[in-house]
Amino acid sequence: MYRNLGKRMNEEDRKMNLLYKSTRNAEYTVTASQAILKGLAEDGGLFVPVEIPKLDVTMAELKSMSYQDTAYAVMKHFLTDFTEEELKHCINNAYDSKFDTEVIAPLVKVGDTYHLELFHGATIAFKDMALSILPHLLTTAAKKNNVKNDIVILTATSGDTGKAALAGFADVPGTRIIVFYPKNGVSKVQELQMVTQKGDNTAVVAIHGNFDNAQSGVKALFEDKELEKELADAGYQFSSANSINIGRLVPQVVYYVYAYAKLLENEEIAVGEEINVTVPTGNFGNILAAYYAKQMGVPIGKLICASNENKVLFDFFKTGKYDRNREFVLTSSPSMDILISSNLERLIYTIAGQDADKDRELMEALKTTGIYEITEDMKAKLADFEGGYATEEETKAAIHDTYASTGYVMDTHTAVAAHVSKVYQNTTGNEKKMLVASTASPYKFIGSVMTAIDEKYAGMDDFALIDELEKTSAMEVPNAIKEIQNAEIRHTLECDVDQMKSTVKAILKAGM
Repeated sequence: MYRNLGKRMNEEDRKMNLLYKSTRNAEYTVTASQAILKGLAEDGGLFVPVEIPKLDVTMAELKSMSYQDTAYAVMKHFLTDFTEEELKHCINNAYDSKFDTEVIAPLVKVGDTYHLELFHGATIAFKDMALSILPHLLTTAAKKNNVKNDIVILTATSGDTGKAALAGFADVPGTRIIVFYPKNGVSKVQELQMVTQKGDNTAVVAIHGNFDNAQSGVKALFEDKELEKELADAGYQFSSANSINIGRLVPQVVYYVYAYAKLLENEEIAVGEEINVTVPTGNFGNILAAYYAKQMGVPIGKLICASNENKVLFDFFKTGKYDRNREFVLTSSPSMDILISSNLERLIYTIAGQDADKDRELMEALKTTGIYEITEDMKAKLADFEGGYATEEETKAAIHDTYASTGYVMDTHTAVAAHVSKVYQNTTGNEKKMLVASTASPYKFIGSVMTAIDEKYAGMDDFALIDELEKTSAMEVPNAIKEIQNAEIRHTLECDVDQMKSTVKAILKAGM
């Protein structure tokens, strides 16, 4: 139970620790470790730092640092109640040989843009960058706060978070993990990665609905006080591995700081030169991390939010109105098939001047009507952001044309960002160097990628195309793909959205 973790902030707390407060109630604060444990605030809000800290090292110093050293240089400012020893232990256990490249997040020049490859971890998607460290942060936080209950990681996934979280928490003592994903709403590879997951503490459930249904259902379970008490009596308490957990978001800030430093080291940019960043965006966590990096002092110009045909974020940045009342489109970039972007709430809170009452009012409107509209003053504070979107045909064309002109093969989500970045450059004439967040390996979306390159592959089974993709991309088949080709299906549970609560209870009861 966490009910008594919150406390009134005083000046001594402010000096000692960077504290966190809910976007919907600024009265009480928690430490970083407490925010990680809780995942979601009791009032349904998201935890945000009372202020964004500044880097205390120069880019000249950062450019020679390893990924692990950069992670410490960034995360120590956010996770101030972790000791140096604790934090370095978490970092070194996360960013190790489970990544297939020593540099962890390689920068690749593709034409005139720079792709930050975030898919070299165990599950070949950018979620590994944070979910490799979250289990270590969480178990350390539990010890720091004398938590005796088993922690139940409850997560909704649009495809990538689920597997990365499962891999991170599998057989971690004192934890259970339950992942909900939309049946028929993820790629074949994504589904197989989840349903073949080993680990006595893991459970995977396909819901009959879309990701927004899964995410809303999970948030409702977090807010269910009756369930909280029932689980506490049985020795359990919830936490989250979604990017609503600040322990997911903070590690993502690291790779934007690292990318800028490496561009500087490679003499692609000059000291202080601004770059633009384009991020394929669904739940808004990845691009929010880039925004936090900018607030920390990284010279970033525009943050370009790239959407697929579920372009609720594009419309928001264009009009100031967030409207989820629209058709939900299944696309070839399923991790972005989202109409309720949870992490946007953290930005809304910021541009509202950290006004928790205003944020709560807008989020209640979203919940009850599906729409909210920000004020003109708030809209003016979105100047750092630009929105763009790619249709399915434009996504295919980006994969095809990039391969034809450079030989580089990218996945469908990265292709959305690549298309949007080109459109932005062409329409604005902005000539700043462009960093594109490359969020998944093409092996996660083999059919879509190979069909975009050549229509002759249309309709072929994903696994029949593995060898073709290896020849085309000159990229070795990742272990994540090799492991699932003949793996045993271990998770077959399905449920309706209104059965999520009873399903969670049944899973936990079975494991007692």
